Amino acid sequence: MVPQTCEALNVNPGVESLGHLAGQQWYAVYTCAHHEKKIAEEFTRRSIEQFLPLYETVRRWKDRKMRLQLPLFPSYVFVRVDLPERLKILQVPGVVRFVSFNGKPAALPEGEMLALRRGLNSGLRAEPHAHIEIGHPVRVKSGPLCGLSGKLLRRKDNCRIIISVDSISRSIVCEVSPDDIELGRPALTTPRPGAREVPRNRQAIPGAFSGGGVV
Repeated sequence: MVPQTCEALNVNPGVESLGHLAGQQWYAVYTCAHHEKKIAEEFTRRSIEQFLPLYETVRRWKDRKMRLQLPLFPSYVFVRVDLPERLKILQVPGVVRFVSFNGKPAALPEGEMLALRRGLNSGLRAEPHAHIEIGHPVRVKSGPLCGLSGKLLRRKDNCRIIISVDSISRSIVCEVSPDDIELGRPALTTPRPGAREVPRNRQAIPGAFSGGGVV
């Protein structure tokens, strides 16, 4: 499948700066499957700032083909709220839970979320990708995704890099110019005593953004 142009269902962008001033933070909300758009629209109707990244793809049937816009991170919608107000999020039909770490909703870094939104709204070509732990680390030094980190998938005329949100164990693949990236430093990890090796095709344990950001 060829990655298509991305956009985001974010119909109340004007409150972006207000959310930051009020101390609101971004969180990932896990939803019922195939309910992401309806939930994002309901968030907006209730004056809750939300971000639902979408990508365009073509699905083919025997007698026809159709161009669809689907969630880039299936079953997840991002919201920016004050944590004490999380009850109004959970009251929206179709919302299952907040993505949590150690029993508490896991806040997502403001800078990485803004960079992801900026990149997708610029017409970046991206599509969902299996969550992986391989590839040389790179950092985007310029362009729409400036400031994000990722893992190099291939390098030809354009580079394809994997950007992962480990808190929800989801990844996307993006095409960027080779001039926009620089090699990063591999992370040093020490295995826990008695820990088993995780197969490469297994998803990462939900926590926070990999490597201190989106990886």
